Amino acid sequence: MASGEGAGDPRAAAASGEAEAKMETGEQEGPVLCLDLTSYQLHDLSEVEIPPTLEEVDLTANRLSSVDPRIGRLAGLRKLSFRQNLLDDAAVAPLSSWDAIAGLQELVLRDNKLTRIPDATIFKGLLIFDVSFNEISSLTGLSKVSSTLKELYVSKNEVAKMEELEHFHALEILELGSNRLRVMENLESLTNLQELWLGRNRIRTVNLCGLKLIKKISLQSNRLTSMDGFQECIALEELYLSHNGIQKMEGLSTLQNLRVLDVSSNKLTAIENIETLTRLEDLWLNDNQIPSLDGIEAALAGSREKLTTIYLERNPCARTPNYSSTLKQKFPNLEQIDSDIIA
Repeated sequence: MASGEGAGDPRAAAASGEAEAKMETGEQEGPVLCLDLTSYQLHDLSEVEIPPTLEEVDLTANRLSSVDPRIGRLAGLRKLSFRQNLLDDAAVAPLSSWDAIAGLQELVLRDNKLTRIPDATIFKGLLIFDVSFNEISSLTGLSKVSSTLKELYVSKNEVAKMEELEHFHALEILELGSNRLRVMENLESLTNLQELWLGRNRIRTVNLCGLKLIKKISLQSNRLTSMDGFQECIALEELYLSHNGIQKMEGLSTLQNLRVLDVSSNKLTAIENIETLTRLEDLWLNDNQIPSLDGIEAALAGSREKLTTIYLERNPCARTPNYSSTLKQKFPNLEQIDSDIIA
């Protein structure tokens, strides 16, 4: 038992009481399937009863520095979250030896003290794996994670290279934002990928390796100077490229499914290459260098009836007399111009 935790600890007592209450309900209505002890600030689970029938355990926002071995005996466990605790590499190591929980489908270790990818070899049917907000410097170890994975989150770490991803043929969401990546690579085999989040890295060039099913891409706050590289992403619906050094809008005309385009905080001087897009609803162009509203109707001809949101504030064109009314006249279905909601 951790120091300071005992029979008189009110947090432990409260947690124990909740678990008992759920068990009592279970005795009347069926087995207890879920244990949620979010935000109890517990240092351990010694005073919490853990029913053997549990399928989901959520221990978010506690002070746990070790994994209770009773969790390793939950044969029906499918979801396990240790988000926002104090677990280090040694603390999570036992998970890889507990065969009883090999059927786990969701493992969340977000916001702990990990320095490497935990061994997840035994989880042959894993669907969601989250190790974001740790101190992981390499993706080494992902090759042992099951190819059944659909969602992988490794944001806010110190990863410098995209590697050991090739076997994730079923992966739909990949989150690697806020790392130290410089090159987009090893994405060729992720043929089912639908969302790619790479914001806040050091990437200079777009390389999507011909991914055709992808629907959402974020490369915000990188070091891009060109938009070239998205032409083959014909299923793309949302593209976020704010806070880069892009000087020209290009390579967008093939993206006929695009609904959201964010190219704010770049170095653009003209709106171009999107006149054929007919599904565009949200267009973020604020904080660029667009000089005037002249030609904007032609530049957005395809989306004139569909466009509901446009941001152009902090461009020279936003100082045009009757700026908002002019835009509303040109685009009759606008609901929001910059920060102003149109009634």
